[in-house]
Amino acid sequence: FPIYWLVAMAVRPASEMAGHISVIPQTLTLEHFHQLFTEKGFGRAILNSLQTTGFSLVLSLAFGLCAAYIIARHRFRFGMKKPLTYWVLLVRVLPPVAFTIPLYTMFSKIGVLNTKVPPTLACVLINIPLIIWFMISFFQDLPEDIEESAQIDGATEWQLFRKIVLPLVAPGIAAIAMLSFMYAWNEYTYSIIFVQSPSNYTVPLALAVLNTEDNLTNFGLVAAGGVISVIPITLFVIFAQNYLISGLSSGAVKE
Repeated sequence: FPIYWLVAMAVRPASEMAGHISVIPQTLTLEHFHQLFTEKGFGRAILNSLQTTGFSLVLSLAFGLCAAYIIARHRFRFGMKKPLTYWVLLVRVLPPVAFTIPLYTMFSKIGVLNTKVPPTLACVLINIPLIIWFMISFFQDLPEDIEESAQIDGATEWQLFRKIVLPLVAPGIAAIAMLSFMYAWNEYTYSIIFVQSPSNYTVPLALAVLNTEDNLTNFGLVAAGGVISVIPITLFVIFAQNYLISGLSSGAVKE
């Protein structure tokens, strides 16, 4: 029902917004979508979000999967494995605003404020602990005999990880990739702090500007932006739903 109203407001002419609003639009129009891309630069915001989300997802998976496998398979001295996993979880549990001051100081010193770098790296910081915590159980559930057989056949540790282990945990990777993608795509806190230039706005920032511009709210524009913003996540879920279902259920139940 909320989705219906969002779509209905997006395709409803501005003339129908005043007074009593009918449940079903009397006429349909794409004027709000056209205005978003021709006057509000929403296309640039979508491109920025795709770049920020894509780079952060690749970096998060690259570091997170390797770290999770090391924690799951290697032994640590002095019983440090469990404290390490709790420390990783603590980074994810803390609110994002807790990292804003140190991150702002760091980004300011290296001169990358008001670019797409800060929100990208901030999403990596938040997503890596989630990936590690989620994937540890998948790696631990893999039979060690498979890895030992590959090592006997001469496989290096990198070949073992890339060609044998990762394909076996593909459902888990798909599930955590979806969660990480959703966080990075919807990330607002770091973007509004580190980005001030409209040319670097992401979709959440662009929607926020539409909602407050000139102290007037064009509900049709905001609804059209909302419809566009959910399309990438919806497509991701549609194409990865089989992996998501098996991945989430496997991660939630341990034998």
